[in-house]
Amino acid sequence: MKQAMIFAAGLGTRLKPLTDTMPKALVRVGGQPLLWHVIQKLKLSGYERIVVNVHHFAEQIVDYLKANNYFDIDIRISDETSELLETGGGIKKAMPLFDPAEPILIHNVDILSNLDLEALPMDAPLLVVSERKTKRYLQFDDTMRLQGWINIETGEQKGPISNGQLRNLAFSGIHVFHPSLVPLLADWPERFPIMDFYLKACGDHLIRGYEAKNLRLMDVGKLNTLHDAEAFIESL
Repeated sequence: MKQAMIFAAGLGTRLKPLTDTMPKALVRVGGQPLLWHVIQKLKLSGYERIVVNVHHFAEQIVDYLKANNYFDIDIRISDETSELLETGGGIKKAMPLFDPAEPILIHNVDILSNLDLEALPMDAPLLVVSERKTKRYLQFDDTMRLQGWINIETGEQKGPISNGQLRNLAFSGIHVFHPSLVPLLADWPERFPIMDFYLKACGDHLIRGYEAKNLRLMDVGKLNTLHDAEAFIESL
């Protein structure tokens, strides 16, 4: 069974004032909420179970899914209304809703792309990356194994970071959480960022980067990107 999680619990502060009255997941692009676009992409790629975490205006997301009959697939809610758990904590809390023996595709609700989800390797933890410009990069060796993280403005680094030439690539907000990592979650608190988890785990566990060919990706997390997102959706 193919299963996925959509991160939809965030406060959406970069999309204010829209998110003063609605969750980021229900902000519309091309006539449909961001959540609709991600669900449709997952459904068309054969995903049978989707977990959506909720916090900010959680009831609106639940009502939207109910009104659409959960898009006729197995969609489950991971309720974070009492506390926003960040990305790692969100995965940890949602684990009972998944088959722990199967990989989980994780997808941010505000990411639009032409990524072929069916082409993603699912046999190990995987981070989808690209060469887009940013201040913070993940660092990979020549086999595309994760080695660390760097902020190129401040020089701050995290992770084991081996000797040798490393390649800086930007994280896309899409990744595969593999069953081999599930036991490690027990050592982490209820609330933590998933990237801190990956950067600690990558010293002992193979965590790979995946650079899709001709990847076109857009982060719709800012108010000034909404107009461009309309054109981006049409171009896809």
